Amino acid sequence: MTADQFLALLGFALATTWTPGPNNVMLAASGATHGWRRTLPHAMGVALGFPFMVFAVALGLGEVFEAAPAFRSGLAWLGAAVMLWLAWRIGTARPAAGVDGEGAQGRPFSFVEAAAFQWVNPKAWVMSIGVSASYVSGIAPVREALLIMLVFMLAGLTSSQAWTASGAAIGRALGTGPRLRLFNATMGVLVAASALWLLLEA
Repeated sequence: MTADQFLALLGFALATTWTPGPNNVMLAASGATHGWRRTLPHAMGVALGFPFMVFAVALGLGEVFEAAPAFRSGLAWLGAAVMLWLAWRIGTARPAAGVDGEGAQGRPFSFVEAAAFQWVNPKAWVMSIGVSASYVSGIAPVREALLIMLVFMLAGLTSSQAWTASGAAIGRALGTGPRLRLFNATMGVLVAASALWLLLEA
């Protein structure tokens, strides 16, 4: 990979991990409801789970996705169903008073749940395949896949922490009353809209 290709990869990774999307919306909502500390496992699951998925796709798993239309369709419906459930969970979250979200109803995602979500997210599949097609030449696939994974890991660690911290700051500013409930409802609608968009694109 040339220096220009590496910079292009880094720019793409930063753009895709920092811009709003289902993962970042969920992190912001969880940060607002549960606080930064309790949302940390969720953030780490996103930051590490997606790069691992990119690594696996770059080594050939993406070919299965591309070659099986029924699998793609089923994944789109499964992913949309999971996201709609998450949208309901986010939109109806009821935080309670406490330090860093202690006492809030429900709980944030665990590390494993957040990492597993990447595998039912059709958008994550499409991004992984696109990155692999653009930056894996096949000359040294393992080394190239590792480099891509590390770049996305760096971008994901920074973006997930920023979105979680921003959500926690918003939660402190809004308090635990109607304003925070309205914020959570708005985040839930955004996740639900993402799910419907995925179905239309499938």
